[in-house]
Amino acid sequence: MATHLDLEEQEQLDQLKHFWKQYGNLITWVLILALGGFAAFNGWHWYQRDRAGRAGVLFDELDRAAQTGDADRATRVFSDMREHYPSTAYAEQAGLLAAKVQFEKGKLDAARESLQWVAANAVEPEYQLLARVRLAGVLTDQKQYDEALKQLPADAPKPFEALVADRRGDILLAQGKKDEAKAAYQQAYQAMGPEVEYRRLIEAKLTSLGAAPAPEAAASAASAPAAGASQ
Repeated sequence: MATHLDLEEQEQLDQLKHFWKQYGNLITWVLILALGGFAAFNGWHWYQRDRAGRAGVLFDELDRAAQTGDADRATRVFSDMREHYPSTAYAEQAGLLAAKVQFEKGKLDAARESLQWVAANAVEPEYQLLARVRLAGVLTDQKQYDEALKQLPADAPKPFEALVADRRGDILLAQGKKDEAKAAYQQAYQAMGPEVEYRRLIEAKLTSLGAAPAPEAAASAASAPAAGASQ
């Protein structure tokens, strides 16, 4: 009996040796690749978290600079973020914040550069479009009207339609094109919900151009969202 079992075990062992001789290298490489991929996956996520953490520290520093109105410091911090952490979400937010304080301090060229970077490099399309709208405003202040209009898409996404139309109206008005500006403001007014406070500013712009929305038109515009929601 023992001899029979020994022979059977030996036969299984020989089969195992033959199998390993034939497929051992392949199995080893598959395991190496699998473990290496797992290690790389974990390493990449650790690297991303580390970069995001460092970028977050810089963003906090930039935010403090913005709160104190220190445009030079905000510019330096944003420059560091662009150089070291350009692909993080913090970088695109930092660009918009840096441009805001730069603009408020009259540093239009710096604000323009920051917004151009966001428009060209932001991962989120919403940030890209917002940067372009703000860039159009800076270019308008610099009297570069044609370049400012080029920043605004002809067919903006619904959430940005009113904002883009309003900015287009500002540029056209600065050019002295009152009729075209009026049409742009009317588009912005109709696209913006009545609950949005900014809509009153658009109404004031229309009023200054002698095109104040009629009360019934305003009421109709106010009821339109509710009617659309009930369908």
